[in-house]
Amino acid sequence: MLTKVYFVRHAQPEHDHRDDRTRPLTEEGIKDSEAVFDFFKNKNIDSVYCSPYKRSIDTIKKTAEYFGREIVLDERLREREKGENGNNFGMFQKRWEDRDYHEENGESIAQVQRRNIEALTEILDNNCGKNILIGTHGTALSSIVNYYKPEFGCGDFLRIIDWTPYVLEMDFDRRRLVGMTERLHIEKPFNGSVRADKK
Repeated sequence: MLTKVYFVRHAQPEHDHRDDRTRPLTEEGIKDSEAVFDFFKNKNIDSVYCSPYKRSIDTIKKTAEYFGREIVLDERLREREKGENGNNFGMFQKRWEDRDYHEENGESIAQVQRRNIEALTEILDNNCGKNILIGTHGTALSSIVNYYKPEFGCGDFLRIIDWTPYVLEMDFDRRRLVGMTERLHIEKPFNGSVRADKK
């Protein structure tokens, strides 16, 4: 029996909100969460897990409520701890070229990957043959994809960096990945235009 995992990267957050854990969605992000709900409402979701960060919870909350599922928060599913240098394209490249590199007070891609894969493995073991929704983040999700597909790198990460929200389906035979399909994304590039693609 296949286990189907839907990873949902959160909708657009308020970037000016400094605290990473409590950062809310923008008004557009709240509206875009409806697209996530619309995608899932005709499916069946057995279990819901999520990063403890507000923007991830709020993106999937309506879907979880619709299916009557408790959102199980797991600290290991949180986003990468940011270091002193913040986020810029040069640092993205450096972290992906050396996945053990991290800034002071920050986490490396390898560290993020270890805890996310540990959490995912437990989720798979406890939900064999079920449909699972996991609320996640851009770097966290990218580290998971890289674990199963080592060729996934900085260019792939940058391809999805503006996809908020983003739904990625991964199908497993127990712990073995057997399929991966991009299902939904809403792109909000830096120039402010909006484009929604749904497969």
